[in-house]
Amino acid sequence: MSRVTLAQWQMLAAVVDHGGFARAAEAIHKSPSTLNHAVHKLETQLGVQLLEPVGRQVRLTESGDMLLRRARQLIENAAALEEVAGSLAEGLETEVVLAVDQVFPADALARALERFSGEYPHVRVQLHETILNGGVEMLYDGRADLVISGLAAQGFLGEPLTTLRFIAVAHPEHPLHRLGRTLDLRDLEQHRQLVVRDSALRQSMDAGWLKAEQRWTLSHLATSLDMLERGLGFAWFPETWIVDALESGRLEPLPLNAGGIRQVPIQMIFSDQDRAGPATRAMAQALTEAVATLCPSFDVIE
Repeated sequence: MSRVTLAQWQMLAAVVDHGGFARAAEAIHKSPSTLNHAVHKLETQLGVQLLEPVGRQVRLTESGDMLLRRARQLIENAAALEEVAGSLAEGLETEVVLAVDQVFPADALARALERFSGEYPHVRVQLHETILNGGVEMLYDGRADLVISGLAAQGFLGEPLTTLRFIAVAHPEHPLHRLGRTLDLRDLEQHRQLVVRDSALRQSMDAGWLKAEQRWTLSHLATSLDMLERGLGFAWFPETWIVDALESGRLEPLPLNAGGIRQVPIQMIFSDQDRAGPATRAMAQALTEAVATLCPSFDVIE
């Protein structure tokens, strides 16, 4: 038995969608006889009656309804495949590799990815959540198309996105708060500081470590936040991560005489902006607009 073609299923779908051969022929620019022949040949090949007459019109049989439902998936997949092929012919990337420092506001990241997905549903996204030099190292290795980082990358020009505030905080019952006075560096050095491990493999650094006698080095901001709320240490934490904890009183800013708040500029860096494809540029635009919309209090740079 010869195999049925996608075109036959498309013509059957057109007949059903337009309520008959004549209307379908006009809609898809085929003659009624061509459609009639294609559908009858399909029925012969399958050995199943697909349509039955109802007055001057036709309708699907029960078997035809079941088969056409499945065939529509093939039709949609074929259309999507052609769309992807057309995009590739125009230079659209199949994948965008994005490295984002964990301090970047989660709401802005989610908004940007949602928008990007709506515009480029067939482009895959690889998201790497990095710390400190992790994203920069990916740039150097050629493993990322776009990087969001609070650190500069030698040999690359970054575009300012926003400035984040890091606040020195601890649990309200932490011994530092119990001192009941303004704190200085000597006070902090006597207590455990929580820091997050640099995700870079070759050029790791200890940003913000005060050489405290006790230090816990963790791999993710979420773990560090959990430890903070348990009263197990103090840390400088991005304000976007601790808004709820501050408002509810689960954490309190440390009363430092200086340095209690740190300003960290966040920038976006292309691996090669001149050669960046349309999907990578669209991702950059989505990130920029998400920050401008959702982070107005962080001194967004237009």
